Amino acid sequence: MVDVNSILNKLNEAQVKPVVDTEGAVLVIAGAGSGKTRVLTSRIAYLILEKGVSPSEIVAITFTNKAAEEMKSRLSSMVGNIGSMWVSTIHSMCVKILRRDIDKLGYDTNFSIYDEQDKDKALKRIFDQLGYDVDKLLKPVKHHISNAKNECLTPEEYSIVYADVQFIDEIVEVYKAYERQLKTTNSLDFDDLLFKTYVLFKEFPFVADDYAERFKYVHIDEFQDTNTVQFSIVQRLATKHGNIFVVGDDDQSIYGWRGAKVENILRFDEKYVGAKIYKLEQNYRSTKKILNLANTIIANNKERREKELWTENGDGVKIETFIGGDENSEASFVATQIKTLMSRTNLNYSDFAVFMRVNAISRAFEQEFTKYGIPYKVFGGFRFFERKEIKDVLAYLKIIANPLDDEAFLRAISFPKRGVGEKTLTEIKEYCSANYISITQGIERIDETDISSSAKNKLVNFNNLIKSFRGYSNVLSVVQLIDKVLEVTDFLKQFEEDTEENVSRKMNIDELKNTAEQFAKENEGAGLREYLSSVTLSSDIDDINDGNAVTVATIHAVKGLEYKVVFIAGLDEKILPISRSFDDDEDMEEERRLMYVAITRAQERLYLTRAKSRYMYGKRDFMMQSRFIKEGASALGILEAQRQQPTYNSYSSYNDEDLGYSSNNSGYSSSYAKSMLSSNKPTAKANNDFSKYKKGAFVKHVKFGVGTIIEVIGSGDNMLVNVSFQGFGNKLLAVKFAPLEFV
Repeated sequence: MVDVNSILNKLNEAQVKPVVDTEGAVLVIAGAGSGKTRVLTSRIAYLILEKGVSPSEIVAITFTNKAAEEMKSRLSSMVGNIGSMWVSTIHSMCVKILRRDIDKLGYDTNFSIYDEQDKDKALKRIFDQLGYDVDKLLKPVKHHISNAKNECLTPEEYSIVYADVQFIDEIVEVYKAYERQLKTTNSLDFDDLLFKTYVLFKEFPFVADDYAERFKYVHIDEFQDTNTVQFSIVQRLATKHGNIFVVGDDDQSIYGWRGAKVENILRFDEKYVGAKIYKLEQNYRSTKKILNLANTIIANNKERREKELWTENGDGVKIETFIGGDENSEASFVATQIKTLMSRTNLNYSDFAVFMRVNAISRAFEQEFTKYGIPYKVFGGFRFFERKEIKDVLAYLKIIANPLDDEAFLRAISFPKRGVGEKTLTEIKEYCSANYISITQGIERIDETDISSSAKNKLVNFNNLIKSFRGYSNVLSVVQLIDKVLEVTDFLKQFEEDTEENVSRKMNIDELKNTAEQFAKENEGAGLREYLSSVTLSSDIDDINDGNAVTVATIHAVKGLEYKVVFIAGLDEKILPISRSFDDDEDMEEERRLMYVAITRAQERLYLTRAKSRYMYGKRDFMMQSRFIKEGASALGILEAQRQQPTYNSYSSYNDEDLGYSSNNSGYSSSYAKSMLSSNKPTAKANNDFSKYKKGAFVKHVKFGVGTIIEVIGSGDNMLVNVSFQGFGNKLLAVKFAPLEFV
């Protein structure tokens, strides 16, 4: 335990004021890197040590379990035993309340908590009972039920407030049936933990009064991320004593897409007239140049509390900007900068981070980091080739290339769904296992099984579909084959609802096509089998578990973290800001807050990168510079001298026959497409004495010129070489097909 003075002496003047202002409603606007956690824990310690408040009379609500554990640890070191204090996420707090009093709502206190799979199964059963189309309505129904509970609305209330929503009658009917099902099974879903607590407090006010009497001081961290039901609960807890202390930063409110209301922090003093407001604007994290850029950009938001971060840190190095010809040269630039800084400084890989708006653009960085031997870890999504939608599409390619691949077959037949049940799949798997044959071979002998006629037809039809794809694979490029699979299976229909998740998944599939296009450009004559081999190489790299790795993450995943060197990638219109924010001022302001959060993660160095062209929405397209770069122009001061990496992808039109691009949907010019379809024979003119391909050897490529081999992977016909070409970066080439000559 420490004394109060030692706690206060560690705070600056602005931090001390809210710590010692213990009564009534208090709002602390805590800018990025301003020490908000220290202020929050110091205030609680001050209440206990100076004011004599019992830990049992204090509740502190955090945003994550990790934050709760950190707060408990700090408080324990400051004041000793805090076992009776409630320090937790709001969901954990509500579980405690419901375990004690949910019986008043007709539930047993032994209720189960549904996870997402449980929720899906329950809803699907209801869909079956009501005769509704699961594929058409499940996702919107899930969204609206969650939205209703977050906004504290019953089915009847939701039908009135959202009367103009498409399929509202069906949504409400499912919502009612779902609530009956939950009650019957004595279960709650994740949203219910909050909603049922709200209902409990509303219908049985004496229960809420008990907690309001107990908790004399209510604290809420990350207040800008609270939604309607969360704020309603904490307001109710503070009704007796009126001591509510909230900490947050409206400029870092980035979860509007999942119900967070920035209005909660912007209008706090309207809810609590006379509330004291303090601002923490001294930043301890970043350089002056970084903060200047952050302040300049966020000032363009209208719905915000005026503030400006400042620091006693030095000016720091210049913020650098970079324009790549395409996404690969953008990623190559980042990789070379990391390698250069690693060689010249004492930095570790864990000091670097690459941030992006959507994880769909991470593929190029994962590929380049692998080439350069840079360890990395991906947050905010799976590694590119491990993402579900990517593995689903690749399953088709794998079963097309190898009919004996049972795992690919089982995945492909399940996505999109074809009405083949688990019982049928179990039966065919058991038959094939007993006869030591693959599933596709078993289907050829389907009449020997006891599978029902209907199920047999479905299996045979799917097998015939794969056979037809196999025929197409002999005449189509890999990109064209992917398009054919997507078209015939109506694969993208499952992502047709305009949600952030679906937009990201479709962008991921576009990026998959881009990888195939890129591989075909660099390995003329290579086909499906070779492409799948390259994918396996990319996806089989083990994750680095020792912690010394570059972070590759979505911006949403890194709020609260900090890194010495930050690269903000994909600074193009349609990406950051995301395209669907263009027609909505509130959404655009949230995009700008995302940019602000990304910038303020950087401690020492910041890079802003973009690409002139990207493979998006089924074709390669030119990209426009993000408006946020223009907004930060005065702080950057270097827009006219941006570095550009020359690359053969920096083309001026789609009709460049030499490059193999055109404006048609396939992404290839007609002459290039014909060459791709004409033959599977190796086209390389290089000496096929594979022993010559050694690290350090000089080779010449017809498009890239002279380069140096920096890595040799595999052997014989499967050999790949990583070649560094001046002006074009590193290229991974298949020796059997790439037009290489020794010089």
